[in-house]
Amino acid sequence: MDIKKEVSDKALFLTLLGDLIGEASGAEIIEIANENIGGEVMSCVVDLEQVRYMNSSGIGVLITLLTKIKNNKGKMVLVNPSEQIVKLLEITKLNTVFTIADSIEDAKSIIK
Repeated sequence: MDIKKEVSDKALFLTLLGDLIGEASGAEIIEIANENIGGEVMSCVVDLEQVRYMNSSGIGVLITLLTKIKNNKGKMVLVNPSEQIVKLLEITKLNTVFTIADSIEDAKSIIK
């Protein structure tokens, strides 16, 4: 999995490319969050458009990230998840826990 990060407008923007199946990539995502969330950076936008597959470890990574953001009084938005990921979030009822947006622009308006 490739992870691209950008910090702007008091938010961490992560773009994930590949399969979100935990392991090394999950630890890297959490490490990036730990290094960047805090102070003025309170929110996180996770672009899932290029994520083809996610397993329970990947869900765990997203939940860990959400917990960190919420503990920091911020907001987290998942952007443009694939149909497979949307179905997974619906089956696990996590679609009611995560905020989902269709575009980065929509996500920016949600976190402001």
